[in-house]
Amino acid sequence: MQKKAIILLSGGLDSITALALAQSRGYLCHALSFDYGQRHNAELNAARRIAERYRVADHKIIPLGLGAIGGSALTDDHIPVPMTPQDGIPTTYVPARNTIFLAFALGWAEVLNARDIFIGVNAVDYSGYPDCRPEFIAAFQKLADLATKAGVEGDHFTIHTPLIALSKADIIKTGLALGVDYSQTVSCYAADPDGRACGLCDACRLRKNGFAAAGIADPTRYR
Repeated sequence: MQKKAIILLSGGLDSITALALAQSRGYLCHALSFDYGQRHNAELNAARRIAERYRVADHKIIPLGLGAIGGSALTDDHIPVPMTPQDGIPTTYVPARNTIFLAFALGWAEVLNARDIFIGVNAVDYSGYPDCRPEFIAAFQKLADLATKAGVEGDHFTIHTPLIALSKADIIKTGLALGVDYSQTVSCYAADPDGRACGLCDACRLRKNGFAAAGIADPTRYR
């Protein structure tokens, strides 16, 4: 039987690359996205397009409403999205977001009898979020085996982070080699309703620099 995998699909550059890699490795992919109270729906619209194009086995969009607790420029309209680099962990960090996302992915994996979860975190060209580091993934890996029926019964889960040690340029090159169309993705923290990027936020800067370093024309639509 074809092995099943859960793919955390945000609609951005990294997550589509993780999906393409999982499919290239022969996994039957189930995509998981979250409507967590983010400022715009453009990335979720991108995730829907990507899931359809890649013909995933299923695509769930889970409503979370993290805006109810706020604490991030991505979920609280009173906190502006920074348009210049920030020192330390930026205000676009969403408290415990990847912990929450992976917990949902782990639950769905157990229901589907899947033992593989893919997440497109990156610890090289990234914004400095604590939940994108290898140490976090290693800790969650232990949790996955301790906190589930499957893990207690001796069935091991694997959290795959195929992009974690790659530069943004290398991620882009990897995706292009797999036929990824990055024009369909949305990375911008302040995209307009049509998905056009601001070109100034941290996510846009990382993305633009990645295409430049890869020597690839940037297909992003800017407003």
